[in-house]
Amino acid sequence: MRAALALALATGPALADTPRFTDLSDRIPAHVYAGGWEHFVGGGVAAFDCSDNGLPDLFLAGGEGPSRLLRNEGEMRFTSQEIDLHGVTGAYPITLDNDGVIDLFVLRAGPNVVLRGLGDCQFEDVTEALGIDAGNAWSTAFTAWWAPGAARPTLFVGNYVDRDDPDGPFNACDDNQLLRPEGAGWRSAPLTPGYCPLSALAAPDARDRMTLRLSNDRHYYVRDGHEQMRDIAEERYLGPEDGWPELMLWGMGIASRDITGNGRADVYLTSMADQMLQLAQTDGTYRVAPFEMGHTAHRPFTGDDGRPSTGWHAQWGDVTNNGRADLFVAKGNVDQMPDLAMADPNNLLLQGAGGRFTEAAHLAGVADPARARGAALVDLTGNGALDLVVVNRRAPARLYRNDTDPIGNWLAIELRQPGPNRFAIGARVTVTTEDGTQWQDHSIGGGHAGGQLVPLHFGLGVANAAQVKVRWPDGRETQINAAQVNRTLTVSPE
Repeated sequence: MRAALALALATGPALADTPRFTDLSDRIPAHVYAGGWEHFVGGGVAAFDCSDNGLPDLFLAGGEGPSRLLRNEGEMRFTSQEIDLHGVTGAYPITLDNDGVIDLFVLRAGPNVVLRGLGDCQFEDVTEALGIDAGNAWSTAFTAWWAPGAARPTLFVGNYVDRDDPDGPFNACDDNQLLRPEGAGWRSAPLTPGYCPLSALAAPDARDRMTLRLSNDRHYYVRDGHEQMRDIAEERYLGPEDGWPELMLWGMGIASRDITGNGRADVYLTSMADQMLQLAQTDGTYRVAPFEMGHTAHRPFTGDDGRPSTGWHAQWGDVTNNGRADLFVAKGNVDQMPDLAMADPNNLLLQGAGGRFTEAAHLAGVADPARARGAALVDLTGNGALDLVVVNRRAPARLYRNDTDPIGNWLAIELRQPGPNRFAIGARVTVTTEDGTQWQDHSIGGGHAGGQLVPLHFGLGVANAAQVKVRWPDGRETQINAAQVNRTLTVSPE
């Protein structure tokens, strides 16, 4: 794939080698993720279309302060509404009541909240009405999936430190929570052991089996903990006998994408001191990517602060539309940790044709040294270029427009199917052009404290046509010949 793509780019119209972003932060009100110890972590962004105008709107977690909804009016113009909901660490778009309107599962230091979408970016609290056990924990991770034949999704809530443990905070990680649909509501049960997760993702693993991956913060589990992978069908955690090592990280965020072309999703994990890329192998195991791939982002790449970095939200996205997924990593000190970098700019790692990554955040204009937390690479204008929004602790949120020129062709794939799982969570979308094949799973979770429910974005390079294949959650397949590109294509089962 990479050799063919490199040849196509060499012989076709030249694309930009480096993305260019314009800082438009002055177009949104100053919004800071604020608070004490309970808001050292979190600060997520949820991206979803609540106004039904085809453009993503944004929900920004506020911590001890109010959260904020930015309604997208087009042309990078937003109307802002403060949401009188405090203690918010993050939020994930999802549909819970089968009415086809996107809802929000809001994570808090305190009882979680389900906001039912009413249309036109209006919401109501239906946590109790839907039978959701809100708990009273410090929730910091979320993911969801539809079990085969289920009318509603299974929900996972990851809880951080047990604030009521008199012997805490160290070695005091709280129980996680599993919410299974039952009757008219959801049955809540603890999921143990809990090792203080800051990110969770339900998606196929290197074995191509649905697993619940948890990235855990060893700062508080200290010992007797590790990263976790739970086989969803077998309801058990994987161990060394499955080829899953007991890896210990200061785990913050998860980003999943096949970057090697072997049909298995590779996983990037953010952490304190070192960021890790796990390359999925066809035998169902993972290996740590070699340092020479240029992905580690373990220290600030600019400035004179040589202390180790702290990574938070991570997301794959093709920012130049050349057909290769790049990687954004939000960076920032937890608060005042003296052994870690204070001036820690965000990373934008461009994937080269040979699979090696090169830093470009300073060239692209997104190397902000503020204490970043959550973020979203998402097309906010509908022109096929992935823009960027970043939530910061102790500093205003940032909004960047992608003005890369010339930029490659693209397709955005929007999935719709009848029945309760209307947005086809669990589907896999494969896009093939004359230059190669790429694919993405449609999932809820990952990142750090925030997620997206938007069309899946594919950069196509110079290709002007593509074959699209959707493997639906029930195993059926739909194939479409996209003779026109640079558009959003809505796909439903045949």
